[in-house]
Amino acid sequence: MNQSEIEQAIVRGKAHFQETLGNLPEPIRAMMEHCPQHWPGYLLFREGVYGDHSAQGGLDLKTKELLYTVLDIVTGNLDGAINHGNAAAKAGMSSRELAEACMQVMHVCGVTTWGKTGYKVVDHIASLEQDRAAR
Repeated sequence: MNQSEIEQAIVRGKAHFQETLGNLPEPIRAMMEHCPQHWPGYLLFREGVYGDHSAQGGLDLKTKELLYTVLDIVTGNLDGAINHGNAAAKAGMSSRELAEACMQVMHVCGVTTWGKTGYKVVDHIASLEQDRAAR
């Protein structure tokens, strides 16, 4: 891949993150900056995951974002969990759904998943719901 194609992938990637998360996470910005030769492959994979495959029986966006949220919770990535939690909430996920998913995660992966990150993300989503209800 030549430099022009890499630069085009970076522009496309920035737009993709704005569309899916509403921001460009710092780890992604750093990958684009420090490992640009790896960026096009990462973006292609991510675009494949985010594709709408629901007509073929695949996952809807809400479920995909819920999964990303709990996977980030499992790995202790609070910033990523909040980013994906926000996107999941925008796609229709409730704090109750996230809390139940966190209980499944805790059952398999242990209580630290709840104690380090899970409850913080659920509280964040609940506060978004409260803000929406107040409007």
